[in-house]
Amino acid sequence: MKYIILALLLVGNYNCSFAQAPSIQWQKCYGGANNEEARSMLSTWDNGYIVAGYNASNGGDVTTHHGTTIYLDSWIVKLNDTGRIQWQKSLGGSLSDGANCIQHTSDSGYIIAGYSSSVDGDVTGLHGLKDFWIVKINDTGAILWEKCLGGSADDVANSIRQTSDGGYIIAGYSMSNDMDASGNHGYEDYWIVKINDTGAIQWQKSYGGSARDMATSVLQTFDGGYIVSGFSLSSDGDVTGSHGSDEAWVLKINDTGAIQWKKSLGSSGPDGARVVLQTSDSGFFIGGSN
Repeated sequence: MKYIILALLLVGNYNCSFAQAPSIQWQKCYGGANNEEARSMLSTWDNGYIVAGYNASNGGDVTTHHGTTIYLDSWIVKLNDTGRIQWQKSLGGSLSDGANCIQHTSDSGYIIAGYSSSVDGDVTGLHGLKDFWIVKINDTGAILWEKCLGGSADDVANSIRQTSDGGYIIAGYSMSNDMDASGNHGYEDYWIVKINDTGAIQWQKSYGGSARDMATSVLQTFDGGYIVSGFSLSSDGDVTGSHGSDEAWVLKINDTGAIQWKKSLGSSGPDGARVVLQTSDSGFFIGGSN
C-alpha cells in the first residue's frame, strides 16, 4: 500500500437543484516496494501539503529507513501544490515507529505524535513495549527534539495540538500504570498528557474503565480546558451511560485534567468518535462511525 493523495476541486451551480460532483485536480502515489500509509495531512503556508504516517520501504520515494523493512519508520513527506515531493524524512529506530498525527506549530515547524518501540536511531528514552513518541521538527524536517512518554506496557499517541501557553496536549491510549503513566483503570485507558514546549510532562491523567478505552482526538477549548473524543467498551470507572458494545465517549476536562463532564454516545451496536471540533456557539461537533 502506498500513500495516495487526491486533490479535489469543489465546483457547483448553487442556483440549481443538483451540484456537480467534486473533480480530481491531481492524484499521486508515494512510497517504495513495501507498505506505506498516510495517517495525517495538513495544508502548509506555501500552499503545499505535509503528510505523516509510516513506511516499510528503503527505496523508491523513501530514503534512510532505519531498520530492516519488516519494521516501520515514521514517514514525513512535504509536497508542493501539485504534489511534487519537496522533502521527505524517515524518523525512527531499528524497530517499529509510526506517526499518527502532525500539526503546525507557532514557529512555522511541526509537531508529530505517534509511537515508538525503538531504543536507537532517532529515538531515546523508551520506557516499555511502545511509548508515545513526540517529535518536534523544523520546516525542513530536521528534528529539534523528541520525547518518549509512557510506562512498561503499550502507549500510543493518536492526537496532538499546540496549546495557548506554547506547550502541547496529547491524547491516545495507555496500558501502563508505572513510570510516566498512573491511574490506569484496567486494560487500555484514554491517556491525556500535557507537556511544555520542550516535551517535559506538566500533568498526565488516565481515564476509562476496566475494558478498552481509546482517545482519538483532542482539542483545547475556548475556556482553556480540553475536549477529548474516542471510543469506550467500558461501563464502569469513569464511563457511565453505556448503550451497548463500543461507544463514542466524549470527555470534557479543565486545564489541569479534572473531569467536568463526560458522555457516552451511541446505540447497541459498535460506535466510535474520530474527531471533535468546537463550534462558534461553544458547542461541539463530533464525527465518527456508527
